[in-house]
Amino acid sequence: MMDKQKITILGINGHIGHAAAEAFVAAGWQVTGFGRRNKKPIEGAAFVKGDARQQGDIEAAIASADVVFNGLNLPYDQWDKGRAEAQLAIVLAALENSGKTLLFPGNIYNYAASDRVLTPEMAQHPETPRGAIRVRQEQMLARAAEAGDVQVIILRAGDFYGPNNQGDWFDQAMMMSVGKGRIHHMAGLDVGHSWAYLPDLGAAFVKLAERRQSLKSFDRFHFSGHYVTHGALMAAIQTSSTQPLRVVPMPWIMLRLMGIGMPVIREVVKMRYLWDNPMRLEDKRLGDILGPDFGTELGAAVRASVVQYFANTAKAA
Repeated sequence: MMDKQKITILGINGHIGHAAAEAFVAAGWQVTGFGRRNKKPIEGAAFVKGDARQQGDIEAAIASADVVFNGLNLPYDQWDKGRAEAQLAIVLAALENSGKTLLFPGNIYNYAASDRVLTPEMAQHPETPRGAIRVRQEQMLARAAEAGDVQVIILRAGDFYGPNNQGDWFDQAMMMSVGKGRIHHMAGLDVGHSWAYLPDLGAAFVKLAERRQSLKSFDRFHFSGHYVTHGALMAAIQTSSTQPLRVVPMPWIMLRLMGIGMPVIREVVKMRYLWDNPMRLEDKRLGDILGPDFGTELGAAVRASVVQYFANTAKAA
């Protein structure tokens, strides 16, 4: 019997880290999670307690891994002053000369509001400080791959949503007034937006990891996910809901006022352009790897997310 392939998930408690861990367990990998504490245990996954600020802790956690998934992220208002780059530098130092494969989840911050169809080959022109940080991080990854320290595979995706996923735009913004019978659309109802259903995104990372030997030392992919108008998403939520829901605009003015005293909200409002502009992720090469039958249909994905949202809300009541 062949030995299982091994992966360490740095930041297993995070949204994408947790989803990736579940996907790799389901695919038969030997999975080890890394974090300060095991907040959301996954059956079939081991856990190593550690501090992501300590290179030695990361080195110990990834020692036997074939692949490392970087799901580490700082609070939204703490990316600046070089802190996001410093966090990534610790991971890269731990991987130095290892020859391991590093999976890195990217986002669309790297691009400008005027960019419409985002492909892996197109030039990146960020228009916010947060986008510039993400570009610098990917440049760090490219240099590490060029030096031969590590193979880097970046998979870029839109906004996350999925069952039991809490703390993202889907539940904290669009669904925040469900108790009052309302859901919020983030921008014009006819404007498209890129979404990533987390179980599908996790499965896409598995596919790339399993094909890593045929990929370049530094490779970028774009996960198309569900590109859908705000209006169509609102309709899918209404169809999935067990109660009537009225569609209303997101109160951006209220958020802007809240941001005066709340740094996280202030930073969130600065990224509003991502909602007002239709930025679609496309990647034929990834599509060929995943195959025509890959992924969950939008209605089923939204239904699973909404049903679980209501179940969690009822449990918390």
